[in-house]
Amino acid sequence: MAVVDLVMPKMGESIMEATIISWSKGIGDKVEEEETVLEIATDKVDSEVPSPVEGRLVETLYKDGDVVAVGTVIARIETEAAASKPAPATPTAGVASQENASSRAAVTQLVAHTTASPVAQVALASTQEGRFYSPLVMSIAREEGIDQAELSRVPGTGRENRVTKKDILAWVAQRGSQPAAQAVATPPTRTNGQAPAATGGGYSIQQKPVSINGEYEIIEMDRMRKMIAENMVYSKHISPHVTSFVEADVTNLVNWRERNKGAFEKKYGTKITYTPIFLEAVAKALRDYPMVNIAVDGDKILVRKDINLGMAAALPSGNLIVPVIRNADRLNLQGLSAAVNDLTTRARSNKLKPDELADGTYSVSNVGTFGNVMGTPIIPQPQCAILAVGAIRKKPAVLETEAGDVIAIRHMMFLSHSYDHRVIDGSLGGAFVRRVADYLEAFDPKREV
Repeated sequence: MAVVDLVMPKMGESIMEATIISWSKGIGDKVEEEETVLEIATDKVDSEVPSPVEGRLVETLYKDGDVVAVGTVIARIETEAAASKPAPATPTAGVASQENASSRAAVTQLVAHTTASPVAQVALASTQEGRFYSPLVMSIAREEGIDQAELSRVPGTGRENRVTKKDILAWVAQRGSQPAAQAVATPPTRTNGQAPAATGGGYSIQQKPVSINGEYEIIEMDRMRKMIAENMVYSKHISPHVTSFVEADVTNLVNWRERNKGAFEKKYGTKITYTPIFLEAVAKALRDYPMVNIAVDGDKILVRKDINLGMAAALPSGNLIVPVIRNADRLNLQGLSAAVNDLTTRARSNKLKPDELADGTYSVSNVGTFGNVMGTPIIPQPQCAILAVGAIRKKPAVLETEAGDVIAIRHMMFLSHSYDHRVIDGSLGGAFVRRVADYLEAFDPKREV
């Protein structure tokens, strides 16, 4: 008999620790190779940790809710094989927050020149006072309306006085029947007649109680839906949204794709959809208008040099996730197609890596896949803009020809550009989406595959 150490796996360059959600196997249970032993959560994704060997689970070193550093031994599996070194498991990364948008520590994250997901930023915010709070603890605090000041008073029994799940639940219980602070945004106060800080600090959220009458069904939000809800409210709270609309004639690119999709797949081994064509146009427009590819750090504007495009993808659960294509402006149409298809497939099968959800600088949402002609998307913080592309429909349109104006059937679509009006004015936001439309309309119908 030999004992193999199961260690907390490394799940990306920016991931240093993870929270154990639950053990799928108990002590004494038999495990197959690649069978899930436990589920973990980081500040970006949920993951399943599989067994690297076949054997029997003989020891678990941590409990549900514990925060464990990457590389730490978390369990031991007895196997028939000869003794071996600790075997790092490879997690199957699962659902994350929408690209995720950012949390109340967006400023802290931007100063560090990162664009980690919102929960990551909440965790970083909690370290400002020299104390770390796990994503699990922060999630419970948000649900119970516990602010940073109150959280700092919670006594911790974990290592280095960290607050554990047990500690915060005990604190919640002793708070008695006092109602938790939740909900409707209260406008920030002005100081000496000046507007509040651009970061939106000072807002308090209070939600009015819901009146329940008649028959109804209660559905508990899953972990991802809770994060999405928080991030969407936060984005509207932090950024004054403005949306500009443009209609584009995309007949040339539609006809090109119809003629060449078979040859494209045969040559490159991947399908050509409309999404990579849209992303190509967006990347070109961002090079033309770099002041759209920005983030806000207090009263400073950070102009991103890299063009990392977030691509909203729908999951089977109905939730959305935003994987990121890094340096999209350096990829040709074949490279963009391969990246889009790969990320979409792995997103739907819960196999994305945490780092593939981070560092987006601009996002695109294809609402046309749901049959929608346009939308008003919400900006994923700390980005400052997002584009929604609508369904392509045949419509009568007026064309100018040498012989005069004619009415013809054309393939038309709407582009909806939502942007942060703190730093992107209507002239820039409108010019940018017009430039994207220009690139789409100028698509070469004779382009070689």
